[in-house]
Amino acid sequence: MRYAFFGTPGVACTFLDALTQAGMPPALIVTAPDKPAGRGMELKCPPVAQWASKHGIPLLQPEKLDTAFIEHMRAQGPWDVFIVIAYGAIFPQELIDLPAYKTLNVHFSLLPRWRGASPVESPILAGDGETGCAIQVMRAKLDTGPVVALEKTPIGEDETAPALRARLGEIGSRLLVETLPRYTAGELTPAEQDDAHMTYAKKMKKEDGDITHDDDITRWRKYRAYAEWPGTCLFTERGGKTVRLKIAAARFEDDRFVIDRVIPEGKKEMSYADFLRSSVAA
Repeated sequence: MRYAFFGTPGVACTFLDALTQAGMPPALIVTAPDKPAGRGMELKCPPVAQWASKHGIPLLQPEKLDTAFIEHMRAQGPWDVFIVIAYGAIFPQELIDLPAYKTLNVHFSLLPRWRGASPVESPILAGDGETGCAIQVMRAKLDTGPVVALEKTPIGEDETAPALRARLGEIGSRLLVETLPRYTAGELTPAEQDDAHMTYAKKMKKEDGDITHDDDITRWRKYRAYAEWPGTCLFTERGGKTVRLKIAAARFEDDRFVIDRVIPEGKKEMSYADFLRSSVAA
C-alpha cells in the first residue's frame, strides 16, 4: 500500500504512530507551512512536520492545495489512497479523487451528527451521552462523504474536550489501522450518510466562553467543552466596575456549577471564595 498522509496538529501524530507501528508508514507526509509563534514570532513547524523529520519520511508543506500541487502529487504517483487527519484546509475534489481508492478522513464524531469545525466540543455542549469516530471517503462538501467505519464511545460526566480529543485519537487511530487494509482490499462498502440526522458543529468564537447569564448545567458543559480554547469566564461588578473572571477550576456538585478558582483580569489566580471576600471588602 502506497499512501500520502495529510495532517498538521499533534493529534495527527497519534495516527502516524499507530500506522507506523502496524507496519504501514506513509510514503509521503503533507502538512501546513511553518508559522510565526511566540513573543518573538519565530517560525515554528507543525507537530506533524517534526514527526516526519524524526522518522525520515519525505515532507511537503504547500502554501495551497492548488492545481500546481495536484499535478505535483500526480507526478509522484501512483497512489493507493490519501489519509487526512486535521489538515486544516479545504480539499478540492480533483485531489480527493486522485488516488485509486480516493481519500479517507477520520472525523471525531458519529457522522452525520456533528459535521463541521468543532465535533469534539459540540456533543459536550449538547449534553450527548456518546460520541465516536467515523472514517469517511472525503467529498469536497464538508463531512458529507460515505462512511467506511464507525465506532462509538460514551462521554464521561466530567470529561473535558482535550481529554475526549486525546481518547478519540486513540480510538480513531486503532480503527484506521483495522480499516485501511480491508478498505483498500475492497472488503468494505462505504455507506451514504442520512442527511435527515445531520447536525452542524459550528466554529468556536472567543465570546462563546462567556457564562455570565447561563444556567448551571450550561455553565458546566461550556467549562468542559471550552477547557482548551477559548476557556470560560464571567463578568461581575466590583467596586463600581465590571470585572472579567476567567474560570480556572470548577466542578458540578448537587446539580450546581461550583467555581473553585478564578483569574481576575490583570491579577493572579486565586480561590473564588477569596475573590468574593475581597469584593465585599471593596
